[in-house]
Amino acid sequence: MSVTVFGSLNMDLVVRTPRLLQSGETLIGSDFYTTPGGKGANQAVAVAKLGISTEIIGRVGTDPFGLELLAELKALGVGTDGVLVDATHSGVAVITVAATGENQIIGVFGANGNVDQIDVERLKAVLPKTKLLLLQLEVPIAAVKQAAQVAHGLGVQVILDPAPVPAEAIAPLYPFIDILVPNEIEAGQLVGFLVNSPETAALAARVLQQQGAKTVIVKLGAQGVFCAAPDETFFVPAFNVEAIDTVAAGDAFAGGLAAALVEGASLQQAVIWGAAAGALATIKKGAQAAMPDRPTFNAFLAANGVMS
Repeated sequence: MSVTVFGSLNMDLVVRTPRLLQSGETLIGSDFYTTPGGKGANQAVAVAKLGISTEIIGRVGTDPFGLELLAELKALGVGTDGVLVDATHSGVAVITVAATGENQIIGVFGANGNVDQIDVERLKAVLPKTKLLLLQLEVPIAAVKQAAQVAHGLGVQVILDPAPVPAEAIAPLYPFIDILVPNEIEAGQLVGFLVNSPETAALAARVLQQQGAKTVIVKLGAQGVFCAAPDETFFVPAFNVEAIDTVAAGDAFAGGLAAALVEGASLQQAVIWGAAAGALATIKKGAQAAMPDRPTFNAFLAANGVMS
């Protein structure tokens, strides 16, 4: 295999509303649906749908959601032999999506919260066949750190999507991470100041690099993406699309980035791929269902003057 994902699997419970809620407010929604999600599973699907061999390591519960999550991953080409069925409920995410496509998410991580050394041992078994490891923070940070250390020690490239940002500092992870990929909110939480432009993203990336991060990619939504590597910095403008649902855009970005790197692309080309995958994910509802397949992705790149 080429990519392994160590992370979360959730069932998303999605409500569409005219706008995002204010504190203490009740709104009438226009739609409700359930759809497989979880940042780990989303990223695994994003990579697999782009034609890259992908495996996920994580946990689901014994409830019907767990069975559905596994069945959907298998149907989309993600290897699930490393997923443990735990004697608890599966993770869920309650998601509000506004008419603008903006979203708010509350996660109840269930079986994801039990990920530990046992799961890291399963990861060790597949790392010799892995070129790149994708990590997020919807499973315990202690397990994420162990996974990063093991992969780093074996020379596997490691990408961390630091979401959700925990209360504890994650800087101890940075020596084992090759690429850190926060969005603007997460970058601001990590550095302690507002990040809302390419200029402030550059400042945030500099701070994170001073703390030990190697390459930092800050996703700025509709503005684009700022990247700071040890030997270069650049900005990639966002692709122009009519967004209807941004729920999984960041996970699609991670998938596009990982797929490009596995195929030997330069960092700048990989960021462009990430931005393209993220843009395509915003024009469809849902999380895994919104991830573009390779023909759609290649056609989008060609239509925008980008070589696939």
